[in-house]
Amino acid sequence: MHRSKEGTPSTPLIVLAIGGLYVAQSVVGGITWTGLPAVMRERGLPLDQLGLLSLIALPWALKFLWAPAIDRYRLPPSGRNRSRRVVLIGGGVSAIGLALVGLLGLQNLPPILAILTVIACAAATVDIATDGYAVETLPRAQHGWGNAAQVGGAYLGSAIGGGLFLVFVSGLGWQLGVWLMVALIVALGLPFVTRLSFPAAERSHTPSLKFALARPEMRRGLLVAAIFVIAQKGGMLLLGPFLVDAGLSISTIGIINGVSSLVIGSAAALAGGALVRLWGARPVMLIALVMQAAALFFFAAFDLVGTFPTWALAGVAMLSGSAIMAFGFVALYAQFMAWSDPRQGGVDFTLFQSTDAALSMAGGLASGFLSAHFGYGVFFALAGSVAIIAIPLLVIITTAGESP
Repeated sequence: MHRSKEGTPSTPLIVLAIGGLYVAQSVVGGITWTGLPAVMRERGLPLDQLGLLSLIALPWALKFLWAPAIDRYRLPPSGRNRSRRVVLIGGGVSAIGLALVGLLGLQNLPPILAILTVIACAAATVDIATDGYAVETLPRAQHGWGNAAQVGGAYLGSAIGGGLFLVFVSGLGWQLGVWLMVALIVALGLPFVTRLSFPAAERSHTPSLKFALARPEMRRGLLVAAIFVIAQKGGMLLLGPFLVDAGLSISTIGIINGVSSLVIGSAAALAGGALVRLWGARPVMLIALVMQAAALFFFAAFDLVGTFPTWALAGVAMLSGSAIMAFGFVALYAQFMAWSDPRQGGVDFTLFQSTDAALSMAGGLASGFLSAHFGYGVFFALAGSVAIIAIPLLVIITTAGESP
């Protein structure tokens, strides 16, 4: 094992190991929220039922409830760090559950939703352990590398789960496509469980939700997170079904998702990170909202007017689904880190992520209902209007939090 002089794993090894877990978690998310809706829509599932897939985000929305318990288990007052045990159990449940989804097929939605929800619970728990291990093990000067692994892993995993997965399903069938994803997820988790050390230590701090929620900056940050997530993600769950109904094949959508997440999304994340360092997070978030609003209004016009070529739709979908999202969420996650208390960064960061997941779930339910009853055009126009309204709200809230 490569180790630093202090006997702990080297920074590159830690980044590689946690990056593998972030990719694996995002593969599951990409399959659930991007790949699966497109496959099911192609096979005739109604839009309002597709909206039910957003319920799978519920464990991610509620994981803040058990984050302190997970941290107390991982980091006992005296003894060895148990992060590997958490990852082994959670990763095993995820792999077995996804294998069952491949075995069941798409004939019956309720058991698939139930299994995917269990997988989401396991993946959310692994995420708590991964974030905590990164924060406590990486030197403070190297935390940026951990953040890069988190963001980069998310987009690589989304490219695989929402892009490559669709190509596999189109060419190899549902079962084999899912099982290939299972094998990949297992392989991605191996560096963490086989190459890292988990030392014993004496620990005095006890993570607390009460402490987090008592801080004014945390409450203000949660409000900012809620507004930004609604505005940025409001129209994204049904983007895949919209592209299917616009005439694109799932293999084409898979290529769009894969290329945009892997290449455009990664480049936009780097650009967003550079601009955050130059300008701060708020200007980057506001620019992202303006760009997302423009993309959503384009989708509305495409549906209502119908004079735009499909290549233009594909191009805007690539920008909206990956570039704009990556650009904006790098800034939001930078704010998450700034608002989190270093003494319990895992709990604080989980609260922000849970807000993201809760609003994503609610937005998915609303998007399925609105698009099913009023059509894509009205839905995307409303989503674009929400993004515009969010701009002055964020300015007011973040300005109020600044020191005079």
